[in-house]
Amino acid sequence: MLTPHEFATLMLVRDGPDEVDLTRAEISTLVERHLVSMERLESGHHRPYLTHDGDSVLKAVVRTGGAYAPRACSFGLKRRT
Repeated sequence: MLTPHEFATLMLVRDGPDEVDLTRAEISTLVERHLVSMERLESGHHRPYLTHDGDSVLKAVVRTGGAYAPRACSFGLKRRT
């Protein structure tokens, strides 16, 4: 089970991966649970991205109408298409 902070971080990774603080403890937890992975950029920096499982978790929450379902909870970040 994920904590509210882990769910919020998962949504941040989905909606604004460049805005995520990679030192957050939640990032490590999500990587360990294979919900987020890290992409190494040419610049040497890392960017988090949702794995298939991470995307499935968020879609399941939306399907069940959970508290984290509304995309309005995207922290004011633009949606990636």
